[in-house]
Amino acid sequence: MSSENPADDVRETWDVVVVGAGPAGASAAYAAAVAGRSVLLLEKASLPRYKTCGGGIIGPSRDALPPGFELPLRDRVHAVTFSLDGKFARTRRSKQMLFGLVDRREFDHALVEHAQKAGAELRTGVTVSRVEQHGPEVPDRRTVAVVLQGGETLLARSVVGADGSASRIGAHVGVKLGQVDLGLEAEIPVPPTVAEDWAGRVQIDWGPLPGSYGWVFPKGDTLTVGVISARGEGEATKRYLEDFVARLGLAGFEPEISSGHLTRCRSDDSPLSRGRVLVCGDAAGMLEPWTREGISFALRSGRLAGEWAVRIAEAQDAVDARRQALNYAFAVKAGLGVEMGVGSRILKAFERRPGMLHAAITGFRPAWKAFARITRGSTTLAEIVRTHPVAHRVLSRLDG
Repeated sequence: MSSENPADDVRETWDVVVVGAGPAGASAAYAAAVAGRSVLLLEKASLPRYKTCGGGIIGPSRDALPPGFELPLRDRVHAVTFSLDGKFARTRRSKQMLFGLVDRREFDHALVEHAQKAGAELRTGVTVSRVEQHGPEVPDRRTVAVVLQGGETLLARSVVGADGSASRIGAHVGVKLGQVDLGLEAEIPVPPTVAEDWAGRVQIDWGPLPGSYGWVFPKGDTLTVGVISARGEGEATKRYLEDFVARLGLAGFEPEISSGHLTRCRSDDSPLSRGRVLVCGDAAGMLEPWTREGISFALRSGRLAGEWAVRIAEAQDAVDARRQALNYAFAVKAGLGVEMGVGSRILKAFERRPGMLHAAITGFRPAWKAFARITRGSTTLAEIVRTHPVAHRVLSRLDG
């Protein structure tokens, strides 16, 4: 840490303060710490903590993990059973692993520990009330004040907001949301005979509500079963989950955890920074609009935020800080933003014609191969639409 006034033993200044210790925040903290900067990672909960999430680790997530990080996988997926509102089920298999499954408590905690090993300092059980870039709490124009609940103030040269989809840092930046969905999930312990039937296989069910789908992700002796659909259909979404669980033959097992969560997706024109404050992951509304997959977006945007937070911390004036913040936004939009744009187009098509997607992925081998390549990380939705004329024509026709 550096101190603006050596005589002031109260006000020490961190190079980077990261708010939120999920995958985005831990990735940002790691990226800033390995650059040799003083980093403070703040988390309001005690770790490890539960997170409503399927816990699927696709190829882009694996590729974005920091060097030396060992994934705490609960299962390796080689098969997917697709169904259309419980009907027309078909299982497709792959010799190569499609993706891995993790318990988010273990995964998130391991990421935080990796950031700590790189030099980041962790404080848990603290809630950030607000950030200030002007006013009596801010000693100079190169500093951001992070005000904690209870009144304590921390100082930083730059701040990364990674405090989830209801982000206070996102509110400070002015994040705008274009899509909000409700996910409901149950963690269901099952006996060995049931667990064995699901080992290495997941189910994806295209649901009865526009844009909805359900999933079953096996994690040893527990099945993560969930559904997601647009916000505003709360009762219908709850019925979908109940019907889905019943059709799976799991209604007789008592869930260990039942939870819900809102996912929020940014608008195209939503800002990613304000002054010396950046946002990433869920706090920035970064997720794939169709599948609502957020872990890979959190890891990738978090790493970029950590790298550019270091540059902002080094900036000597507002002009230079603004330039670095714009570079961060450009890097996010050029990669993740393009993927989100294609995902949004596919979601709109899926909302209108889920049966066509089901028929394609279960009966048209190139569509299944594309799905497998995307989950393994050898390509992206955006790349397929850009490079494959048939995919481009089909999506353009559906757009119309």
